[in-house]
Amino acid sequence: MNEALAGIAPGNGETVVVGMSGGVDSSVSALLLKQAGYKVVGLFMKNWEDDDTDDYCSTRQDLIDAVSAADVIGMDLEVVNFSAEYKDRVFASFLREYQAGRTPNPDVLCNAEIKFTAFLDHAMQLGATRIATGHYAQVREFDGSFQLLKGEDGTKDQSYFLHRLNQAQLSRTMFPVGHLYKRDVRRIAADAGLANAAKKDSTGICFVGERPFREFLQRYLPVTPGEIRDLDSERVLGRQEGLMYHTIGQRKGLGIGGLKGMADDAGEHEAWYSARKDMDKNVLYVVRGHDHPALLSGRLVASDLSWVSGRPPHTHWVYAAKTRYRQPDAPCSIDAVDAERCEIVFAEPQWAVTPGQSVVVYESKVCLGGGIITGATPAA
Repeated sequence: MNEALAGIAPGNGETVVVGMSGGVDSSVSALLLKQAGYKVVGLFMKNWEDDDTDDYCSTRQDLIDAVSAADVIGMDLEVVNFSAEYKDRVFASFLREYQAGRTPNPDVLCNAEIKFTAFLDHAMQLGATRIATGHYAQVREFDGSFQLLKGEDGTKDQSYFLHRLNQAQLSRTMFPVGHLYKRDVRRIAADAGLANAAKKDSTGICFVGERPFREFLQRYLPVTPGEIRDLDSERVLGRQEGLMYHTIGQRKGLGIGGLKGMADDAGEHEAWYSARKDMDKNVLYVVRGHDHPALLSGRLVASDLSWVSGRPPHTHWVYAAKTRYRQPDAPCSIDAVDAERCEIVFAEPQWAVTPGQSVVVYESKVCLGGGIITGATPAA
């Protein structure tokens, strides 16, 4: 048996709609499902129309790549426009968060509202029993419910972005490449003659693409310049064009990199990092040094909670959590949890815990869910 199919149940003619992005992961997902005996239909989602040009947004080329992959695989491909849903459910929230001084993660909301809600609903209307995507994650049925697991390739695991999926969504979702390593996915694509076998992974804002970030935000939010101050001394160090352009822990782009410290400043040659935003005064506070205490947090509070099982985890158990996608799992416990909020305590202080970002909780390989960070307590 093909080892790549080992993690995929036999299809027996069942219809699965695959979200085709034009990338190698979704293309190989469709290929493997076809080989496993499923009736596969591809769905290419167009979710952004504002200034959709080749300069910043790769939609046109992505569609060409998806059509090419569908032709090689031997499957139908449908194109659907979810731009209105994206603006209402994802982009509007994205702008509200930035305007409030927080740093949102649009990929998390995009997955929950578009890829696994609008897309899932559309797929069911097409007569599918399940959907599939090219995410590096896994689904396991256990003890009467569905668990979301990390992808086998730890360097590509995307469960962080999927933590808001619920039982109804997971019960109808497949991740055909979740048990594979990226290098093997590219090899499978090359062996099958897929033109996108070596295509670069997409980056940038979900469905919007890579573009100059400040220029992009200025089109939708008013610019409100203010001061940059040293958190330790309150000394004015410079000006910033708007708090929405800055995030906690930011080093580049502050415009004060060459500023010399006062003669009696400790660590005057260390880099400046953004540490706090005062929305009322429109002041960005910065500190010197990567390990400044103001950048380290031992506890955080999260709201807008979403638990995969539908039930909150136990308090005071040992878990692990991420406060950003690329962060290693950090041992923690949940000190308090209810329907509205939870408090998470870390065994070791975490760097640059950022309001607006997602904290995602794990029990070994199982993703339990998480919430939006609303605040953090500096480490003692």
